[in-house]
Amino acid sequence: MFNNSQVIKELIKREIKARYKQSILGYAWVVLVPLINLVVMSVVFSFFIKVPTGGIPYPMFLFVALVPWTFTANAIFQATKSVLENKTIITKVYLPREVFPIGAIGAKIIDFSLSLIVVLIFMFYYKMPLFSTILYLPLIFLVHLLLVTGISFVLSALNVFYRDIENLLGVILTAWMYLTPVVYPQELVPEKYLPIFNLNPMTPIINSYRNIVLYNQAPPLPSFIYTSLWAVTIFIFGYWFFKRKSKYFADVV
Repeated sequence: MFNNSQVIKELIKREIKARYKQSILGYAWVVLVPLINLVVMSVVFSFFIKVPTGGIPYPMFLFVALVPWTFTANAIFQATKSVLENKTIITKVYLPREVFPIGAIGAKIIDFSLSLIVVLIFMFYYKMPLFSTILYLPLIFLVHLLLVTGISFVLSALNVFYRDIENLLGVILTAWMYLTPVVYPQELVPEKYLPIFNLNPMTPIINSYRNIVLYNQAPPLPSFIYTSLWAVTIFIFGYWFFKRKSKYFADVV
């Protein structure tokens, strides 16, 4: 899987160029889209629905979670479509098929990195310190990436055989976001629902990003270990599942 780095780089470049080829604002949309979402959600949850944030300005509280969630949703959505979008290549050239979802995710990693710069600008605006706990960021993102990649492998393979996957995905991702503490803190979830709520592997990841950036705390250890084990398991299963199904892609696309 890792012997095709040059192919993956070219796929990432092609994805970026194609996305903004005829766009006036170009790559500014990477930042503008989450900022627009931030403004809308901030108005709703700051003025109409008061959300407790532990003294953190709500736009800052939201944006620290919205950036990794945007990466999650966009990476999974784009990776799910990636095999079908490259069906011409698949039927004419032999390549390890996994390079397509990996390339799609790689383009979103660049978006994520640029959005982190905006997070730093927000921190400066709100005069928030940069805590030493930020050093946990690579570890959190690694677990996050394994989870996203594993899910993407499964969905991109299934989407070749069942095209309804792509059509349903937007609804599923929206529901998943509201079942994850992105726009609200976990403390608002009724205690009787917490055991079910905490089964969501994205919950510890979002909480971990908030902990290290906003509260000068390490990732919540038991739940982070839980989500790490899930991420590794889903990644291994997803890769195995994708490789197993990829043998039939050229016959179906």
